[in-house]
Formats: sequence, C-alpha cells, structure tokens
Amino acid sequence: MPSEPLALVVDWLEQARREAVQPNPNAMVLATADQHGQPSARVVLCKDIRPQPGYLTFFSNYESHKGTELAANPRAALVMHWDRLGRQVRVEGPVVPVSATESDDYFASRAWQSRIGAWASRQSSSIPSRAALAAAVERAARRFGVPSPLQSAEDAPDPGVAIPRPPHWGGYQVWAEAVELWVEGAGRLHDRARWTRTLDPAVEGFSAGSWSATRLQP
Repeated sequence: MPSEPLALVVDWLEQARREAVQPNPNAMVLATADQHGQPSARVVLCKDIRPQPGYLTFFSNYESHKGTELAANPRAALVMHWDRLGRQVRVEGPVVPVSATESDDYFASRAWQSRIGAWASRQSSSIPSRAALAAAVERAARRFGVPSPLQSAEDAPDPGVAIPRPPHWGGYQVWAEAVELWVEGAGRLHDRARWTRTLDPAVEGFSAGSWSATRLQP
C-alpha cells in the first residue's frame, strides 16, 4: 500500500477528470454535525487536494447551515465516489478556514454571475418566494453596475467590473486525520485500506505525524 494516501487520491481524481466519468468528478459529500451531534450532509466541490501537508479545500458561505455547524464543531467527513471507476475515498478530520488571500483569489476566478449570486443569497436562510430571491439578485447587480445574471446568457462576457468577495464567503481546509480508500472487487470482495495519523495545532493549520496504514475487510 502507498505510504501517502492523498497522492493516490489526486491520481484517481485526475483519471476521473480525463475520462469524464461524471459531470462533476470533483463532487464530494460533506458531512458535518452541530454542537448537539445532529449530523447533516450535502454535496460540495473539491477545489484542491494537497497531499503535503495533507488537506482538501472547498468553498462556501460561512453563514450557511454547514458554515454555522463548522463554527460550532470544526470537524467533517468527506466522501468521493466514482461509480464507473469502482473507487471511493473517505476522509475525516478537523476543519479550518483558508486564508483571506486564498479566498479572494478563488472568488475572483469565479464567473461574474456566481460572484453576484454570492452577494445576493443568504445561503440556507428562508425566503418568502422565488421572486424575492430574484429581486435580491437584481439589487446586487445594480449595486456593482453589472447586467442582471437573470437576464444574461450563461456564457455572457465578463463585464470587467471588480466584484469583491463578500466577508461571509470563503474557503475551508479539511485536514486528513483518517483516509479510507475503497476499490471495487469481484464477488463484493472489495479492497479497503485505512490510513490514520495524528494532527497537532500549528500556526498554519496542523503539524502532522506519519501515516499508519491497515487493510480492512470488505
């Protein structure tokens, strides 16, 4: 078994992209829990995997349901599954926000319509109607002097207007404390292995110990 599990995960993800096994091969289930241990899960997009020092990155609204849960209980579990490749990845560990600079850089790379949407939507909060959401989008577009995303084509050119990152929006790093890799086998005799390591708080994220690996029964 490889000594570094996340390097293999990067290879698997690149293959899933090359072979276009699904529309969003970087989709992953993110599971969180509130301060009472009540779990919830949803699908987010993995935007980066760093085998060294060992974390995965996704972006979200900090005031969303997952954001409030992570503020109260900063731990998460992730699952990536590529059915056509017969492979699955599970990651568990603590979560920390990425730097403001990294969040700014990624936000600036998003489509301008998505940047307006981030300002318009109070993610996970209730809203009386679809019309109210559309009105919020129109107000955000007027605020920044851009066309309404609701009246523009998906491939409409960028209007070239600076749309800064909202303070309530940014990235998270899920630091891998445990990684499980699964490969489909004949007769449901799958290959499973689990890697674990210790993580100690550091100035930037965590200081990680060496990985310890073991095979698991299917």
